[in-house]
Amino acid sequence: MKILGLDSSGLVASAAIVEDGILLAEYTTNYKKTHSQTLLPMLDEIRKMIDLNLAEVDAIAIASGPGSFTGLRIGAATAKGLGLALDKPLVEVPTLEGLAYNLCGCKQLVCPLMDARRNQVYTGIYEFVKGNQEYELGIVESQCAVDITEIIAKLNEKDREVIFLGDGVPVYQKVIEEKLQVPYSFAPANNNRQRAASIAALGAIYYKVGKTVSAAAHQPEYLRKSQAEREQEEKLRQERTEIQ
Repeated sequence: MKILGLDSSGLVASAAIVEDGILLAEYTTNYKKTHSQTLLPMLDEIRKMIDLNLAEVDAIAIASGPGSFTGLRIGAATAKGLGLALDKPLVEVPTLEGLAYNLCGCKQLVCPLMDARRNQVYTGIYEFVKGNQEYELGIVESQCAVDITEIIAKLNEKDREVIFLGDGVPVYQKVIEEKLQVPYSFAPANNNRQRAASIAALGAIYYKVGKTVSAAAHQPEYLRKSQAEREQEEKLRQERTEIQ
């Protein structure tokens, strides 16, 4: 089984190929270029380096959101285009689950934090449970968009050690240090941002149990409205108030 993983949900752009539990290739960048400039060239470089025939891929795993609205749309368009061209199904991997899977096997609670601006984060709480042959991802709190203090309060209630990762960590580290009452740590540089290898590996698990959608049916999961939509609603609200 061969799974192509794509993640452009945040500042990171990443593509990877996982085959039968082995990472064959991964290309990840966290730099200034937009994902529209990087994602397909990265995939093409992987294809050339490992002599990959994309027609042999069983499915395309995509970080399905939440995250950057633009990044999610670019990832969705790329995955849908490949899926339609190759006649392959898509595996929708929630972004926060993919991030948490970077730390597969750790004993602490895992709390990914993605900066959602306005003092909010995209987040969730996860744990890893030892199965017969591998660790399984357990969802303690499903991914959501909340105020940073709300997720900290939930972690305090769990009364377990927690490890944080994601681009929200440096933004809210001071708040964590001030308000978190349980032991905590931060993931190291090699695992603290989105990785397509994790999307592909988790996608392979979901593919085995039939969690797939057609390329045509895939839509990103934003969790909240875009800034443009919020501004438009506020403008309409003000106009109604003025009329009244």
